[in-house]
Amino acid sequence: MHADRTNRAALIVFALVLIAGAGAGIAASWGVFGRTFQHHALTDNSVSHYVGRHGIWLWWAAAGVALVVVLLALRWLLALLFSTDRSGDLNVASGGGSGRTSLSSSALTEAVAEETESMSGVESAKARLIGDPDDPELVLEARIRHDADLAGLHTRIVEGPIAHARTATGRDDLPVRLDLKVSAANGPRVG
Repeated sequence: MHADRTNRAALIVFALVLIAGAGAGIAASWGVFGRTFQHHALTDNSVSHYVGRHGIWLWWAAAGVALVVVLLALRWLLALLFSTDRSGDLNVASGGGSGRTSLSSSALTEAVAEETESMSGVESAKARLIGDPDDPELVLEARIRHDADLAGLHTRIVEGPIAHARTATGRDDLPVRLDLKVSAANGPRVG
C-alpha cells in the first residue's frame, strides 16, 4: 500500500472516531440518552463499576483490541518508512511473438544516467522510473555546470538518453520529467 493512501485512510478513520466521540458528548449534554445521563458528571465512576462486574472477559477483549491497534500502527509505520513510488521491471512489447521480454528498471535508469553524465557540461545525473510498471514515468535529474549551454544541452539530452530510453521501453510516448539544476559559479572569493 502506498504511504499517501495509508496516511489518508488512517487520518480519516481517526477523524471519524473523534467526530463520533464529540457528537456523543454533545448528544449526551442535550439529553438524547436520557435525563439521568445528561446530569452525570464526566468523572462518574460507572465505567469502573462495569469493569468490576465484567472484568474476567473484558481484559482479554481489551488486550485483543490493543493488539489490533498495535498491528495497524505498525503496518502504517512500515508503509511510511518503506513505501516507494519506484516502478518495477518493465514489460517490453515484443515484435509479435508469444514470449515476454522484461527490462530491469535499474538497468534502464543507470544507462540513462551514465549517458547523460558523459555529455560535456553535465557534472552528475540521476534517473529513476516511477509509477506503475505498465505506465511508468522517467525522472531524470542532471546537475550542469554554470557555463554550459542550457538550451543545447537540453536538446542533446532529449535527443540522446531520453530518446534511447523511449526506444528501449518500446514507448514513444514515455512521459519524462527532466530537471536541470545549474551548479553555482566557482568565481574568486573575496576575503
